[in-house]
Amino acid sequence: MTDRETIFGYRMRQTEETLSEAVRMLEASFSPRSIVNRSYYAMFYAVLTLFIHSNTPHKTSKHSGVIGIFNKEFIHTGKLDARFAQMLYDLFDQRMESDYRDFAEVSEEDARNAVSAAQEFVTAIKALTEYVSDKI
Repeated sequence: MTDRETIFGYRMRQTEETLSEAVRMLEASFSPRSIVNRSYYAMFYAVLTLFIHSNTPHKTSKHSGVIGIFNKEFIHTGKLDARFAQMLYDLFDQRMESDYRDFAEVSEEDARNAVSAAQEFVTAIKALTEYVSDKI
């Protein structure tokens, strides 16, 4: 197994575990703020996985930089529909607001929508990478 295959597998497991956490947290009525956080990170890790799979250079760990590269390489080229960029932006903004803004309110509906978006997003990334797993 190559180093690239190893890191790809690691990142995909990280994606699946984080999404699974979000789902379980939703089922157990955890804080909507925490559910949005886990949902966003599942999407973020999926993007990093996609970069590894496609050998996309990404010398930044800043979320806005990663999102910009994602848009340039996968949305603007038509490899993924633009709605996936919007899903990522929306959850990024929600996560930033709920994690860092005082008195930010996150509803149970926001949490449900976040998990649903993350599931759809991760499924699309898996299809693009042809990754097969029994999870999600």
